[in-house]
Amino acid sequence: MTFHYLETAEDPRVSDYTQLTDVHLRKVREPAEGMYIAESSRVLRRALAAGHRPRSFFLAEKWLPDLADVFEQYPEVPAYVGSSVLLEEITGFHLHRGAMAAMHRPAPVPLPELLAGARRVAVLEDIVDHTNVGAIFRSAAALDVDAVLVSPRCGDPLYRRSVRVSMGTVFQVPWARLHSWPQDLGLLRDQGFTVAAMELTPDAVNLDELAARNPERLALVLGTEGAGMSAETLAAVDLAIKIPMRTGVDSLNVAAASAVAFWELRPRN
Repeated sequence: MTFHYLETAEDPRVSDYTQLTDVHLRKVREPAEGMYIAESSRVLRRALAAGHRPRSFFLAEKWLPDLADVFEQYPEVPAYVGSSVLLEEITGFHLHRGAMAAMHRPAPVPLPELLAGARRVAVLEDIVDHTNVGAIFRSAAALDVDAVLVSPRCGDPLYRRSVRVSMGTVFQVPWARLHSWPQDLGLLRDQGFTVAAMELTPDAVNLDELAARNPERLALVLGTEGAGMSAETLAAVDLAIKIPMRTGVDSLNVAAASAVAFWELRPRN
């Protein structure tokens, strides 16, 4: 394999990696260009294990031995190597987790295929914090959630921070972006799902009460922090649920709440 040693931050061959800290630019650019960034050797390996195809590799020279087997597997993929100082100048932050890779985005999974056989589905409404998105995916992967659906304005699960926080588990859980919100919740109901919104409303039932019902198919809708779930979404679900809290605490971070709910609402048979 031929390694390309970088000498300047203006090298046009590494445009995929420039200024990765610019969230607004990346959110538009990465999906439009059909790519995403896998950050760290572990995440990179998980992406490859999931069948995703690399566009290029990007790393400091000291990490070459650690990924020698990967480079042997993909000899046709360019690997760009530079000093830590130069790589930081290109990306806008210090790389301390090994290699990075620009990856081709996989083709979207059709919704009917995604839902076939699924018993537990998470639905994310307008959660724009990529740290929360990644953490929810990590809990979903660990706690038997079969698929994740995201609303049109929800953060990108394949944004660099989401992928990193999830430790690459975004590659394990099938997901899709909905296009008509909240109308597409009706598609879940048509497939036999009970659709429950995790929201503190006057008529919300306790989480353990819904768990006791053990619905055969359940879609759990999680809303953004602060503004909460939209009135239109609440009108489109079957019921609202809540986690019973001790006095003085009214809510958990949405990622923490998702982990509690996924565990409590797991299928019992």
